[in-house]
Amino acid sequence: MPFNGEKQCVGEDQPSDSDSSRFSESMASLGDYECSRQSFTSDSSSKSSSPASTSPPRVVTFDEVMAATRNLSNLTLAHEIAVNENFQLKQEALPENSLAGRVKHIVHQAFWDVLDSELNADPPEFEHAIKLFEEIREILLSFLTPGGNRLRNQICEVLDTDLIRQQAEHSAVDIQGLANYVISTMGKLCAPVRDNDIRELKATGNIVEVLRQIFHVLDLMKMDMANFTIMSLRPHLQRQLVQYERTKFQEILEETPSALDQTTEWIKESVNEELFSLSESALTPGAENTSKPSLSPTLVLNNSYLKLLQWDYQKKELPETLMTDGARLQELTEKLNQLKIIACLSLITNNMVGAITGGLPELANRLKRISAVLLEGMNKETFNLKEVLNSIGVQTCAEVNKTLMERGLPTFSAEIQANLIGQFSSIEEEDNPIWSLIDKRIKLYMKSLLCLPSPQKCMPPMPGGLAVIQQELESLGCQYANIVNLNKQVYGPFYANILRKLLFNEEAMGKVDASPPTN
Repeated sequence: MPFNGEKQCVGEDQPSDSDSSRFSESMASLGDYECSRQSFTSDSSSKSSSPASTSPPRVVTFDEVMAATRNLSNLTLAHEIAVNENFQLKQEALPENSLAGRVKHIVHQAFWDVLDSELNADPPEFEHAIKLFEEIREILLSFLTPGGNRLRNQICEVLDTDLIRQQAEHSAVDIQGLANYVISTMGKLCAPVRDNDIRELKATGNIVEVLRQIFHVLDLMKMDMANFTIMSLRPHLQRQLVQYERTKFQEILEETPSALDQTTEWIKESVNEELFSLSESALTPGAENTSKPSLSPTLVLNNSYLKLLQWDYQKKELPETLMTDGARLQELTEKLNQLKIIACLSLITNNMVGAITGGLPELANRLKRISAVLLEGMNKETFNLKEVLNSIGVQTCAEVNKTLMERGLPTFSAEIQANLIGQFSSIEEEDNPIWSLIDKRIKLYMKSLLCLPSPQKCMPPMPGGLAVIQQELESLGCQYANIVNLNKQVYGPFYANILRKLLFNEEAMGKVDASPPTN
């Protein structure tokens, strides 16, 4: 988040890669990390050392596995920061009624109750309060930039714990005055978003509650500092991302030789499909016979990427080279499936009643919104697609009849309504011709996107029947193309080794050229 020029929030020590990896546990967008890690580290000793290596398997030690895991953590975190502009760290909140949440509340409350009794004793006890101010001092100092020497000296002088202990021995310590100084200093260092919290601190009368809230606001300020550091690092990471990810993955591959097994199978599946397609073409009457079919590596790789649009993310492991984008690809696939259904519903409606509703664009938009709302959450296991499609059919008939009545036109008969609802409900059936048609056209559109050098500047023509979802499909297609193009830049040398082995029977090198791409 942006900070104004008068407030400092970046600490003296910028977090290193190893420090940054600790933040990964707090990231909601990286929830698939534990699952993805398994494909890099599991059963590595029983597999060949590389996709093209003929050397015997070697035993991978625990230290090597942990080194690969750390590299994967750093790689995943760096990728997420660079490609996700909305990435931020958030405080982990325990569920309100959970056992862990109740235990935490009880322990914290007991601590503050003890502090309250000590400060109100006769004579008062200040040792716990002094330790709190010592901790507060260290946190405040961590917020300072290297040039903040004057404020650093002031904080160390005012919150000098040795001096405070001497004052406490003579009952001359001013706890409220120290708290007021801390609040004032926090106001100088915090982000503007914390100004209201600082004002609330100043208005709090009870000293124990003030100290309690000071630590709460300091925790928020530490998170602000981390997010500001991330925002500052993002441009640098974006410039260096390709080289960084490629180098990190090479380190993972050296520590865990099986780290490309899933990727190899993913590409091999496309190779086999393309070879089968060429063989069928060769057997077609009139086709020229060739001694050996030849495949384009680019075509094979693009077809591999297209498979990701129909991937079963719950049951099937992603290729290792796509783990960092697994969550984005899954979300993209789920949105695409929703758009497919909307396009199918629109096509059925137009085929049946297009002559009646063709001149009513507002009706088409309303029907599209109804479908989109009812299809929300269709990726959940509890979602009953058949029931929802039936409900959309009923709503569609009602909206069309309402529009026809408003214009003094005859409404749909019961037979037409039943036919429309039945066709809607049949979309989920296997080999439904309308679904197959829309799916084929969307694949064609996505495939054409992968062939363009810059999809944002020159979008391919939209196939027929997809006009109703054109805006959403273009936006989704750009996201998909961006993911694919970045992935090609980073992992292109690894893919080249695999394709060389699969297509040309050449030995792939165990190590790739990690030099920056020339384009």
